[in-house]
This record gives sequence, C-alpha cells and structure tokens, in this order.
Amino acid sequence: MLILSMTIYAIVSSFTPGPNNIMSLFYSKNNGIIGSIRFCIGVGLGFFLLLFASNFFSSLLYQVFPKVQLFMKIFGAVYLLYLAYKIATSKSTDNDGFNEKYNNIKFGMVLQFINPKATIYALSVVSAFVTPNFKEPLLQFILLIYLAIIGFLGTFSWSIFGSLFKKFINRHELVFNLIMALLLIYTSISILYV
Repeated sequence: MLILSMTIYAIVSSFTPGPNNIMSLFYSKNNGIIGSIRFCIGVGLGFFLLLFASNFFSSLLYQVFPKVQLFMKIFGAVYLLYLAYKIATSKSTDNDGFNEKYNNIKFGMVLQFINPKATIYALSVVSAFVTPNFKEPLLQFILLIYLAIIGFLGTFSWSIFGSLFKKFINRHELVFNLIMALLLIYTSISILYV
C-alpha cells in the first residue's frame, strides 16, 4: 500500500504539467525527440540529486527530532491537498517564454533546484514516504533511483508525445485535472494512515 501511494504521488507529480514537462514539450516540438534528450537527461540527474539531498536532510532531521515525523506527514498531506486543488483548477500553460539556449543537461539539472514544483515534491515525497518508513540506507537509495526514474519518464513522455500529448490534455483538460486531483487526495489521506 505504501509503495503504491508513493508511486501514485510520483506519477501525478511527474506527468502533470510543470516547468520540466512544458519545456520538454517545447524543445521536442522544435527539435524533435533527439534534440530534447539532453534536457530530459539533465532533469533526471538533477532530480536524483535533489531527492538525495532531501533524503539526507530528512534522515538527519528524524535522527535529531524523532517526534517531527507526525508533523512532516501532516505537512506532506496538506501540501498534497493544496496540489490537488491547484491541479483541479489549473488551465493550459503557454510555452512561448522558453529560450532554446537552455536545452541542455546542465540547465536541466540546475532547474531542479530552482523549480518549486520539483523541490517541494522531493521534500514531501521523501519526508512522507521514504525516510519515516525505510531505515536502511541502501533501500532508501534504491527508492530515490526509482523516484528519479519516474521523474525522468514523466519529462521524457512529454518529449515523446510532443504536441499530440498537449492536444489531448487541452481537449480533455478538466477531466484530466480532476482525475489527477482525486489521485492526490487519495495519496494525501493514505500518508496519514501509514
């Protein structure tokens, strides 16, 4: 149940519109899949580093303040409810502002540390699912790789499907957003019962 909830949260966060996915879509539409792969690899690597840093600080916090676990779970659950609201009420995003000079591995990596969606997701997924439930460092590391792969696949899928994926979401935007929001609400509730 815990891995399923974590996976649902990871998929919803990784496959819904955000800076990584919109930029990947934009680069793919302009340069093809091969032209956008550098950016997607950078996103995956940067996201793994962000998850790793989040896990380190979350583990340190749990060792120093074991009682903080309940508060971190509540924070994670409330944040997921906020995300559900934002997704349910969101509209299509305009791609025109992205500059082609940022289509590279380095920018994809750096973007993860200034991307609020990625940063808050990394902190919440690690503090709600990984650190409090898995104490073995090797298992934590494997879960971080798993989450980074989901993140990469989310960004790369937008690259692969390019404008086709965007057209589908725009056509069925309300239904898509409501399904993603309901999945986040389910995940939020499950965090509190783990």
